[in-house]
Amino acid sequence: MFKRGETQVLTVTTLGSPSLEQLIESPEGETAKRYMHHYSMPPYSVGETGRVGYPSRREIGHGALAERALLPVIPAQTSFPYTIRLVSEVMSSNGSTSMASACGSTLGLMDAGVPIKNPVSGIAMGLISDKDKEVILSDIMGMEDFCGDMDFKVAGTVDGITAIQMDVKKDGLTDALIKKIIDQAKEGRSFILNKMLSVIPKYRDTLSKYAPRVSIITIPKEKIGEIIGPGGKVIRQIIAETSCDINVNDDGIVTISGTEPQKVDMAYKWISGIIKEVTPGEVYEGLVKRILSFGAFVEILPGREGMVHVSQMTTGFVANPADVVQIGQKVTVRVAEIDDQGRINLSMLFGEDANKKTQQRQQSGPRRDQFPKRRRF
Repeated sequence: MFKRGETQVLTVTTLGSPSLEQLIESPEGETAKRYMHHYSMPPYSVGETGRVGYPSRREIGHGALAERALLPVIPAQTSFPYTIRLVSEVMSSNGSTSMASACGSTLGLMDAGVPIKNPVSGIAMGLISDKDKEVILSDIMGMEDFCGDMDFKVAGTVDGITAIQMDVKKDGLTDALIKKIIDQAKEGRSFILNKMLSVIPKYRDTLSKYAPRVSIITIPKEKIGEIIGPGGKVIRQIIAETSCDINVNDDGIVTISGTEPQKVDMAYKWISGIIKEVTPGEVYEGLVKRILSFGAFVEILPGREGMVHVSQMTTGFVANPADVVQIGQKVTVRVAEIDDQGRINLSMLFGEDANKKTQQRQQSGPRRDQFPKRRRF
């Protein structure tokens, strides 16, 4: 809530997943908008009765001004992958509600944990002129706006101006007068900004627990098919088990969003495991998923399985793999090789045991059934 005199504006900040961005049809085609600011000034804010519904031309214009004022400080999507919507509700109005909306929106963004580049404050400047005498007013009220000759709104940070908008009722302004107005507005903006920063000096370090969690991972374009799977099987399984919203762009950017951080992290690791290049010699702690007559399939990464042949389970003879491992058991395995079909062959033998088994195989010669043909799963 930002209050200045009888002007009170309540700004609500909502953070959503990237998929909730606004799609806009334009003459140049479809575009997307991830940061939106909406302004509402109902009749009761000025003590009147009237219809509340679709926004008026004035409300659209004031919302656009406050949106423009904050646009330069909104973080890039690569660093803050959220859709941001601000709604400024004018509770009471006595002038300069658009600048109050800019100030309230800055406070709302910082309170929501949005890492804005700089806080923004705004002020409306007025002008009273009579023949050769002119007086510049700072932070005008409704009466000063109505009776004055100008409404010059200036918003910006400590580094400069981000948005301006002017209504003037006289023939024009001189360059010297405009410079004086902007200099005086800077003093007013600095005063207001100091008051704002005394309440919340910087944006929150953490997001609200009610905000969704979003992670972004960039994958090679040739791996997109593996993430989606045949007929979308893989990505549907990830969504079903993690309850996350997953979007894969054509440029290889994968966006994961969900309300539970653990589930988002699970989906992130799952996708990372799919695109990871497994190399011989790596050691994993895997989970036994299936047992067949000639060996066991072990999941070493989310969605990635390799096979441990019975000859690579122990140094001795194994008649039945179920005598050594059970489904659901965690086992430590080593990547023995990646065959010419991209299949992962694993081994549960390490060190001297692995060397001993290699010597035994060399002495006995290769067996035709050692690595039987199998389907790729």
